[in-house]
Amino acid sequence: MQFNNNNQPQNSHTTTTSTSRSSDSSEPSATGNKWAPRLLRECARAISDKDSTKIHQLLWMLNELASPYGDCDQKLASYFLQALFCKATDSGHRCYKTLVSVAEKSHGFDMARKLILKFQEVSPWTTFGHVASNGAILEALEGESKLHIIDISNTLCTQWPTLLESLATRNDETPRLKLTVVITASVVGSVMKEIGQRMEKFARLMGVPFEMNVISGLNNLGELTKDKLSIEEDEAIAINCIGALRRIEVEERGEIIRLFQSFKPRIVTVVEEEADFSSTRDDFVKCFEECLKFYTMYFEMLEESFAPTSNERLMLERECSRSIVRVLACDNRHHDGGECERRERGSQWSERLKEAGFSAVGFSDDVVDDVKALLKRYRAGWSLVLPPQGQEDDSSAGIYLAWKEEPLVWASAWKP
Repeated sequence: MQFNNNNQPQNSHTTTTSTSRSSDSSEPSATGNKWAPRLLRECARAISDKDSTKIHQLLWMLNELASPYGDCDQKLASYFLQALFCKATDSGHRCYKTLVSVAEKSHGFDMARKLILKFQEVSPWTTFGHVASNGAILEALEGESKLHIIDISNTLCTQWPTLLESLATRNDETPRLKLTVVITASVVGSVMKEIGQRMEKFARLMGVPFEMNVISGLNNLGELTKDKLSIEEDEAIAINCIGALRRIEVEERGEIIRLFQSFKPRIVTVVEEEADFSSTRDDFVKCFEECLKFYTMYFEMLEESFAPTSNERLMLERECSRSIVRVLACDNRHHDGGECERRERGSQWSERLKEAGFSAVGFSDDVVDDVKALLKRYRAGWSLVLPPQGQEDDSSAGIYLAWKEEPLVWASAWKP
C-alpha cells in the first residue's frame, strides 16, 4: 500500500484482485455484487479487535479495489477506506482538518450555488424539508405583520425565495420579514455576503419589506442571545433548523433546545437525516454499521439521480467523506472545533424536544399535499411516510422522506 503526505491510503484505481486472498472470500464481480460492504465490515471488526495483521491485509485489499470514480461499491470502498485507515492509525483529526481546509479554499459562491441547484433539480433530499418547513412556518405566523425567522442551517438561503413569494401573494397586508441566518459551518460563511445581496434584491422584486442579518463566528449555538439575534418584543418568531442540530455536541443538545424556548418562538421547524450515529458512538462496530447503511442508501440515490460523469455528484460524495471521517475516526472527547456530525433519528430528536417543553405540531393537509406534489416532480423511488393514523402524538412526530421505502430525511414542527 502506498501513502501520501497526509497519511492517507494512495488509491491505485485498479479492480485487480489479489491471488493471496483466502479461498472462502468471494471474488468481487465486474458488476459490484456488494463486495464493498462485506470487506468494509470485516475491516471495521478487525480494527475493533485490534487485529493488526488482518487490518493491514484488508486495508491493502480495499485500496486495490476502491476508486472515487468507479461504481457505487468502489466509491463506498474509497470513502470508508479513508475513515478506516484514519481510525486504525489514529490520524482522524489531522485528516478531517485537511479535508475541511481543502473544502473552504474551493468553496466559491458560483460553485456552491450550481451544486445546490443541481441537487435540488434531481433529488428532493433538501427541497422536501424546505417545503414542509415553509408550510408550517407560514401557517403558524399567518396574520402577523412583523415576522422574524431565525435560520440555523447551511442551505445558503435556497429555502426562502418560495416563502417570499407566498408572503407577497397573501390576501392581507404584506408583512415585514426579518431573516437572521446563523452560520454553523465554516465553508458556508464565505459566500453569505453575495447571498444576502441576492436575497434583498429578490425581496424588493416581490414587494416584501425585508431585512437580513448574518451571525457567524460562534464557538457554539449556546452563545446565541436575544440581543445577538436582535429579537424585538412585537415580532412573531420562527426558528428553522435544517441539518443544524446534528452539528451540536451530543451532550449539549438538550441545553441548546431549551435555549430556543427562551426566545419564545411561535414555531420551531426541525429537519434532520434519519440515522443514529449518537447512541452507538461508544461501540465502533455498531456505529460503523449504521454509518455504512445510511451512506450506502445515499450513494445509491446519487448514482440513480445523476449522470455517471456528473461533477456535482462527485462533489456531493466528497462532502460525505468529511462526515464519514468525522463520525468514525475522530475521538468523541476530542473537541477541535469541527462539526459534530452525530445524526440522530426522528424519534430521538422528538424525545429531546419533548424534554425541553415542546409539543409536536402536525403538518396540515395542505402542507402534506404540497410535499406530495413536490415528490411527483422527481423520478420514481421517492415516497412520503406519514405518522400512523390516529397516532400523531409526540412519539411519532413529523413526516419522512423515503427512498425505496427506506426513511432517510425527517421533517417536523414544534411549539412551546
